[in-house]
Amino acid sequence: MTAPTGRLTTHVLDTASGNPAAGLVIELYGLSGENRTLIKTVTTNADGRCDAPLLADELMAAGTYELVFHAGDYLRLEGIRLQKPAFLDIIPIRFGIADKNAHYHVPLLISPYGYSTYRGS
Repeated sequence: MTAPTGRLTTHVLDTASGNPAAGLVIELYGLSGENRTLIKTVTTNADGRCDAPLLADELMAAGTYELVFHAGDYLRLEGIRLQKPAFLDIIPIRFGIADKNAHYHVPLLISPYGYSTYRGS
């Protein structure tokens, strides 16, 4: 049996400013039924990316996952005045990994009043 060679990556772009979202906190959870387990917490770098894949090699496994983006905290640090409560604060994206040998890229485009995601390459 060969070890998985896939990886999970993400990046965040601030569409309101047109810049990478540097300093945004992201949590990765593994899901099993109603159980949610924190796998890791990372902060985006100056390019709005993580310094390493969120999952790779033997940690990459088929299953259901959730990325939780702390967009409200990031926007506040950028000086954006948000309503209380903020329209978008915590953005969870739940997705599945079917092939542990594939590259799964889950980008996030954010602004104070909208977001978009897709399976990137």
